Amino acid sequence: MEQWQRTLADSIDSPAQLAGHFNVDPEPLAAVVARYPMRVTPHYLGLIREPGDPIWRQCVPDPLELCDDRQLDDPLDEERLSPVPGLIHRYPDRVVWLVSAVCAVYCRFCMRKRSVGCACGAPVSAALDRALDYIAANGEIRDVILSGGDPLLLADEVLDDLLSRLRRIDHVEIVRIGSRVPVTLPERITPKLCLMLKKHQPLYLNTHFNHPREITPESSAACAMLADAGIPLGNQSVLLRGVNDEPAVMKSLMQKLLAIRVRPYYIHQMDLVRGTGHFRTKVEQGIGIMEALRGHTSGLATPCFVIDLPGGKGKVPLLPEYLRREEGRLRVRNYLGEEAEYPDVAD
Repeated sequence: MEQWQRTLADSIDSPAQLAGHFNVDPEPLAAVVARYPMRVTPHYLGLIREPGDPIWRQCVPDPLELCDDRQLDDPLDEERLSPVPGLIHRYPDRVVWLVSAVCAVYCRFCMRKRSVGCACGAPVSAALDRALDYIAANGEIRDVILSGGDPLLLADEVLDDLLSRLRRIDHVEIVRIGSRVPVTLPERITPKLCLMLKKHQPLYLNTHFNHPREITPESSAACAMLADAGIPLGNQSVLLRGVNDEPAVMKSLMQKLLAIRVRPYYIHQMDLVRGTGHFRTKVEQGIGIMEALRGHTSGLATPCFVIDLPGGKGKVPLLPEYLRREEGRLRVRNYLGEEAEYPDVAD
């Protein structure tokens, strides 16, 4: 067992363990964890200053998760858009491949709360083979995004094998990895891992910092190791109520990301996922944050603010020309000119 795996094994995964670190009543959280699993690594736990702070909100279960009956388990229709299990084919030239069902920390706002951390969501070798066969048989696919769960929780040898098999498919030009372990389990980023990843260029990695306090000496060193291996790094943040929904917080985060060689890529409006409604902000709040960034900091520090439209209609940049209100209801137009009503947060 490698050191990062031993560290992961030391994570807390129950409200009772949490109560050993903070003065909280574990009982109200037990029902939440029974439905949506909990795991917090020692590193990420150490970033919490007090209950209810921005780090706490991202990783500690909240009874409000069980009160959300207005949103959907799979609002982006990922399961409908899966021609084979574990592979999402929404756009013509790229696919998302779910190669892992586990994460180092189970974020309470996860877009895949329905399956991440559950045994039912774990891919098996036969499913991985079917996904590879599908990619090989569809020549228009040039871009493969490894997601999950977290792909970097796979053992080096397993990940190396998957990347090698992808690289044998001629029409696959680039591979992207989505991972939060630089933030939550920076010990996972090792010289051995980086040397392996370097073999599979062009390879891109998008990580997921949501708050300036997540940029620590450890997470900075993890990103430096990946960047030194020649892997371009991007960041996808989610706009979260009580975490980063103030312009000054988001501006600080974007500037600090650039300082550790991570390019801000997206800020996501919260997806309409069941169990996450208490994190949602009004769309106009995100637009206000973007206005506070543009012209007030480097263009390099200004990501794209996007909505992932319900029904699998794809990501839409939130610019005035894509939005309109009709009788108080927000409507959003995608790149094909299709319009959809987007349920905004009530006043």
